[in-house]
Amino acid sequence: MLQLRSEIEALGNINMNAPEEYTEVNERYEFMRKQVDDLMASRDKILSAIDEMDEVMVRQFKEMFDKINEELGDTFRALFGGGKARLILEDPTDLLNTGIDIDVQPPGKSVQNIRLFSGGEKSLIAISVLFAILKARPVPLCIFDEVEAALDQGNVERFARYIKNFSERTQFIVVTHRPGTMGQCDVLYGVTMQKQGVSQMLKVELTDAIEMADTKEVQPA
Repeated sequence: MLQLRSEIEALGNINMNAPEEYTEVNERYEFMRKQVDDLMASRDKILSAIDEMDEVMVRQFKEMFDKINEELGDTFRALFGGGKARLILEDPTDLLNTGIDIDVQPPGKSVQNIRLFSGGEKSLIAISVLFAILKARPVPLCIFDEVEAALDQGNVERFARYIKNFSERTQFIVVTHRPGTMGQCDVLYGVTMQKQGVSQMLKVELTDAIEMADTKEVQPA
């Protein structure tokens, strides 16, 4: 009995509020644990969604890349009058992070590095890729802003004819100062300044202008 009393006294003072304190701490713990479980479940759902999106993006990217590559060869030959071109993946094993290079060979040239091409050739190569993209994924409207500015006259005319043929599937608005491009347009819009400081918009439908010119030519003097 004495030993039992000694052991009880050794326990120290008894906290009569211990059950209530335990209940309060346990409730807080259960609440926090539930929050952690919800966060972990949300994280797993997000990671799973990201994996699914990555799979979809990889598949769609590869499909579109292959379509563009199929169209690029014909587009390049049409704009350059021959030659060959193809897109190359720098890292085919990592499609979401890979870079894309272009291997081109204009007719009569063998250049290993695209940086060695002239400014006009680089522009025409970029235009070829752009048209290949438009063929693979058509859009109703496309705006070009001086894209052919660096081309020589022969390539400007070839570019303009290509747009003319392409306009059956896509409408083009072309900002240009090159006569070769203007000659293939259906409608021209410009700004004139007949009086100093007074600008006026001008619209010309080339078909009407050509008919008027032909009419004047056949009229007797």
